[in-house]
Amino acid sequence: MQTIFWLCLFIIFYTYIGYGILLFIIVKILRVFRKKKTFNNNYNLPTVTLVVAAYNEAYCIEEKITNTLALEYPAEKVQYIFITDGSTDETPEIISKYGAIQLMHQSERSGKIVAVHRAMLEVKTDVVVFTDANTLLNTKALLNICRHFQDSTVGAVAGEKRVQIDDSGDATAGEGFYWKYESKLKAWDSELFSVVGAAGELFSVKTSLYIPVPIDTLLDDFMISMLIAEKGYRIVYEPDAYATENASANTTEELKRKIRIAAGGIQSFLRLSALLNPLRHPILSFQYLSHRILRWTITPFLMIFCFLLNWYIVIALNGDVKYYIVLAGQVLFYGFAILGWMMQSRSIKIKLFFIPYYFCMMNYAVFAGIKRYLSSNQSVLWEKAKRK
Repeated sequence: MQTIFWLCLFIIFYTYIGYGILLFIIVKILRVFRKKKTFNNNYNLPTVTLVVAAYNEAYCIEEKITNTLALEYPAEKVQYIFITDGSTDETPEIISKYGAIQLMHQSERSGKIVAVHRAMLEVKTDVVVFTDANTLLNTKALLNICRHFQDSTVGAVAGEKRVQIDDSGDATAGEGFYWKYESKLKAWDSELFSVVGAAGELFSVKTSLYIPVPIDTLLDDFMISMLIAEKGYRIVYEPDAYATENASANTTEELKRKIRIAAGGIQSFLRLSALLNPLRHPILSFQYLSHRILRWTITPFLMIFCFLLNWYIVIALNGDVKYYIVLAGQVLFYGFAILGWMMQSRSIKIKLFFIPYYFCMMNYAVFAGIKRYLSSNQSVLWEKAKRK
């Protein structure tokens, strides 16, 4: 029993902290032997199309358009496509006022990925950049992304997602902390070999490598980028190309988003099983298992099992002092999470409680997401989580 307990505890630690530590050490060693990456300033920039899928985004689309048209890139090499399928508000009318943007609209709503596939039929440029309608990009985002394509091994580029956190002190503070940690892991993943999937807020692919994913795909951005990695190309991370968005309006909205991601994670795991073959993808398989699969599958279950087993060892097997210490740590952590849950509706600025709460909520979402996926109760048509 004790051996099983420590094995479970190790897997939990490795999933959320240990992998990051291991990555940090490996990257530090690699930096000794690798030359620092440099870019050719005389590189002939590729032609690029920026694609935005917008559904009922009238409240923010004007700001998105202004931000998009202000991006630095040679005017003769960049095009813009905004696709608004199914929108019932003024989003199409607002976009139509801007001649520089190609508007694609049809009244039927079939989901984001169907809209993206339709937009891709119009893309004739070397590179396509995807970004969400409710995010704002830094002015050099396109330049900083496209410079990576001078490396023939690069098939996709993942930008950085930045979450704008206010001072309300609610549990969504955990969202900002989580994304800072994720960004650091992505940077190290990229240095080791490849990022394990891109986020839809901002990512780019070589147009020739784009594979239309099935229309029932839940995490289309993740699947599109990982199918390119499956071909042997790298997904690199570019922190100097970033998309900024507000935090979720509240924890209910954030939980809704996390459950969908968890359901999509299980779907992706089943559809990308070839990536777990270390004979074909030795480094990527290690990264995929460590950074994604453990989080999406066994580790949340092990957290519950480890907690219960710790109690059993202490009470039934009269375990020694180290088991009491570990149990006390678990009780304290989950106690903080409960306090965070109790404070979620109040503006109490004690973020010490909110991070454990966010962590537990994130793992609860895995259970809910697996249940939703197995019950086929997750539609590709969904409402975005409300933002502050």
